[in-house]
Amino acid sequence: MCGIVGYVGNGNGVDVVLEGLSRLEYRGYDSAGISIKNENSELEIYKKEGALKNLRALIAEKNLTAKIAIGHTRWATHGGVTDYNAHPHGNEDLVLVHNGIVENAVELKAMLKSEGFEFKSQTDSEVFMVLVTKYFKAGATLFKAVTTAFKLIRGNSAFVVMNRFDDEIIAIKRSAPLVCGENETTKEMFVSSDAYALIGKAKTLYFPQDEIVCRLNPKKASSIEFFDLDGVPSTKYLKKDQDMNLDITEKGIFEHYMLKEIHEQPTLIESFSNYYLSGDGLGLLSNLQNLKPKSFQITACGTAWHAGLVIKNFLESNVRIPCVIDLASEFRYRNPILHKDEVGLFISQSGETADTLAAQELCHENELKTVSIVNVEGSTLFRNCDINLLIKAGIEIGVASTKAFTQQVLTGYLMSKKLQNQLSDVSVKQELKTLKIRIEEVLERAGEIQAIAKEIYEKKGYLFTGRGKYYPIALEGALKLKEIAYVHAEGYAAGELKHGPIALIDKEMVNVALVGPELFEKTVSNIEEIKARKGIIVTFGPQNDKILEEISDYYFGLNFEGLDDLSPVYINVVNQLLSYYIAKYKGTDIDKPRNLAKSVTVE
Repeated sequence: MCGIVGYVGNGNGVDVVLEGLSRLEYRGYDSAGISIKNENSELEIYKKEGALKNLRALIAEKNLTAKIAIGHTRWATHGGVTDYNAHPHGNEDLVLVHNGIVENAVELKAMLKSEGFEFKSQTDSEVFMVLVTKYFKAGATLFKAVTTAFKLIRGNSAFVVMNRFDDEIIAIKRSAPLVCGENETTKEMFVSSDAYALIGKAKTLYFPQDEIVCRLNPKKASSIEFFDLDGVPSTKYLKKDQDMNLDITEKGIFEHYMLKEIHEQPTLIESFSNYYLSGDGLGLLSNLQNLKPKSFQITACGTAWHAGLVIKNFLESNVRIPCVIDLASEFRYRNPILHKDEVGLFISQSGETADTLAAQELCHENELKTVSIVNVEGSTLFRNCDINLLIKAGIEIGVASTKAFTQQVLTGYLMSKKLQNQLSDVSVKQELKTLKIRIEEVLERAGEIQAIAKEIYEKKGYLFTGRGKYYPIALEGALKLKEIAYVHAEGYAAGELKHGPIALIDKEMVNVALVGPELFEKTVSNIEEIKARKGIIVTFGPQNDKILEEISDYYFGLNFEGLDDLSPVYINVVNQLLSYYIAKYKGTDIDKPRNLAKSVTVE
C-alpha cells in the first residue's frame, strides 16, 4: 500500500528519500510528498497528486537539501486523491507520514474539534497528527507525544514522525510493514515500509515487532534505539545484514518487470530445488514432522489464495489430511471452528497482508500451530509463525504476481512430500527438473501465445475453465487478466458452466479452456457446449491432440509427460503469458495496474 521512506544523516536526505520512493512506485499509489527540516530548523512540506514525477517537478528548481527528511507515496483509503490529502501531514512543529487505517478516526476527530483543533484534509492520518500535536504542544517530548497518541488509536498502522527541534525520527507500527536500517560507516539511519527502498543504503536492517518505538538519531546514539510504549529499552526486533543488491531489480532485456519475472521461473525452480532438497531448506521442512496435524486451516488472499487451492489438493490427495481453505478477509468474521490439533497455514508474498495477519492472530488465540509460506524473511507473518517456509522468489516488482505464485505452489508441494515421508524420493527432484524444462519450452514458444493474444484482445470477455486441479488455475488466469488488462474475465470449474455462466456465451466471448490429461473427455464435452453456442475457443491442452485441434479456434499444445502434481504450474505459465500479451496490445500499465497495490496492508 502506502510507501514510506525516512532519512537522518550527513548526506542529502532529499535525494535518498526520492530515490527510495521511486523504488516503491511498484507498490501502487496515487500521490506523493516529502518533508524536510531546513537549515533554519523550519519544516517544509511538498506534496502532489499523481505520479512521483509530479512531485519532482514541484521541487525541481528549489535545490532542496536536508539532513533529515521523510517521504510518502499514498494509496487512498480515507479522503479523495488530492494535494491536501497527500502526505506528509504537519504543522510548524511536527510532520508525519502514515501507512494503514485509524479505525476510530471519526470519534477522535470529533473530540479534537470540540477542543478547538482544525483539520485541512479528509484523512484519518491527519487525526493522528493533530493528536500528537495536542500532547506535543502541552509539553510532552516527541517520543511521549507519539506513544500517548498511539495508545488511543485502533487499527493497523505505521507512523514515521519528525519535528523541527531535533534531528531525529520516531517510528512505530502495529500490524503494518516497517523496517529500519543503518550504515554504521557513514552514520546514516533510515526507515521505510519496504526493505527494497534501502538497498545500497543501509548495511544493517531491523524489523521491529508491533508497538515497539524506533528512534533514529545519530547524534544521541551510535545505533538505532528501540523502546516499548513506556520508554523501556527493548530487544523485540529482528536484526539482519542487508543481502540484496540493485542488479536483481533491473529489467534487463525485457520491456516489463512482469515479463522478466515470468522468464525467471525456470532458474528459480532450479535454485529452489537445490535449497530445499540438498541445502539449508531441508532443516525447515524437517520441522513439519513435529506438527502431526489433524487438519489444515489455509488462509490467503488473491493469487496466494489460488496457490492455497492447489496446495489443498496436494495435502488432501497425497497426504490425505483434510483442509479448510478460506479467504483471509472472510476467515475471522465467520467465527470459524478451530481446534488445537489443527495447523494454520498462511500464504503471502509480502508477509504483510493485513487480512492474512489477522487470520494468523486468530489461530494463535485458539492455540493452533502456525506455518507460513512466505517470500519476505523478517516480515510480520514470518516473525509471528511457528514454522516458516520461504518461497525464495526474490523481489517481485510487478504488481500482478507471477513467479511468487509458482514458488508458493512448489513450497506446498514439497511440504506435502515431507509429510508423506517422500521428500528424498528421486521422483520429487525429477518432477521439479521436468517442470523447469517444460516451462523453458513454453517460454521459447511465447511468440505463439502472443499471436493468439493479438487475435482475441478486443473481445468483450473471457471465461477461463478447468476441471479438478486445473480449476484453481482457471481462477488465477482470470485474475491475472483482470489485473493487468482491465477486462471482464472469470474463472470457472468447467462443469459449472451450464449452471449459469453459459448464458454469457456468444461470438464475442472467449473461453480459455485449460485441459490436462485428467478428466479429458469431460472437459472436451464442456468445450463443445461453448462451441455450440458460437463462443471462441482458446485451448491450452495436450499436444498433438486431433480432437482439441478440431474444436479449438486457437490451440496451444503442451507436453505433460513427466509431470503429475506440478502440471497446474506448467499450464499457468501459459496463462501468464496470454494475460501479458493481451495487456500489451491494450496498452495498459502492466507493471503498475491502476488502483492496485503490491502489498495490501489495510483491510
